Amino acid sequence: MKISVLGAGGWGTTLAILLHYNGHNVTLWEFNKSYAKELFKKRINRQFLPGISIPKEIGITNNIAEAVNNKNLVVLAVPSQFLRSVVKKISYKDIRNAILVSVSKGIEKKSLLTMSQLLMDVHPSLDKKQLGALSGPSHAEEVSKRIPTAITAASEDIETAKTIQAAFMTSYFRVYASTDILGVELGGAFKNVIAIGAGIIDGAGFGDNTKAAIMTRGIAEISRLGLTMGAQPETFAGLSGMGDLIVTCMSKHSRNRYVGEQIGKGKKLKQVLKSMDMIAEGVETSRSASQLADQYEVETPITKEVYKILFKDKDPVKATTDLMTRDMKTE
Repeated sequence: MKISVLGAGGWGTTLAILLHYNGHNVTLWEFNKSYAKELFKKRINRQFLPGISIPKEIGITNNIAEAVNNKNLVVLAVPSQFLRSVVKKISYKDIRNAILVSVSKGIEKKSLLTMSQLLMDVHPSLDKKQLGALSGPSHAEEVSKRIPTAITAASEDIETAKTIQAAFMTSYFRVYASTDILGVELGGAFKNVIAIGAGIIDGAGFGDNTKAAIMTRGIAEISRLGLTMGAQPETFAGLSGMGDLIVTCMSKHSRNRYVGEQIGKGKKLKQVLKSMDMIAEGVETSRSASQLADQYEVETPITKEVYKILFKDKDPVKATTDLMTRDMKTE
């Protein structure tokens, strides 16, 4: 297949390399012209994926029309809050016959759209059968080293999901097909908020009991909101739900957990974000998820407290106490 990967961050670069070794003709698009030239010349993504060579057969370009034209599959690896501006640069005629696969894990602020919904919003002539999402417990740092990983490919159309599945499947990267694209996208986005909460627990010096409670009750509220929005329950028990939540809350590679940990140690959000090269999607998603919970009238206490800590300067210890002393409930 002819495949384009838009976004040369760690994940985009990793997937471009994986797809190349899977026998596909791959083009990698980088928005920064000078960095695109560096990637083309040096074949190392020193900023986002150091130590991993980019095969010379992978095309690297800063020209988005060149990147997407006449491709069978376009992988969107752009951070969620920048995706709209990138997709607006793409002519519909260049993607009218392509499958579009989002691998970003976020909800667009203000519109509160998932990434597949955003694509339809920008290009309403697209067929929903063209849209897919790839999500699950999959840190680029590990996938790039061929550490065994399992993930979910989703589309409303099962044949599209299977096409994505076949494109990405390798001996170390196992892909499952799903038709619940909404649930897969929501699970991938919402778990980042809970991961910030888990990091706050680490930074504030609470214990394993506390973190286990945050993770368990976190997946409960993710499921509650997701089901109300129309997703399927089994999705949140799977790789793009519980699986992704576990790895993002526990891993040293998790940017969202790191943000929470630094906040838990007493640092301010602006200070933490300024020190990071990569984007922690859960920061903006905490705002979006909180708004969606209000819109759908769903109780999401952990999400609400994470939002208050990040944007209302609430003390993490006070937030934890407030969670623990809520009215008694049944599980």
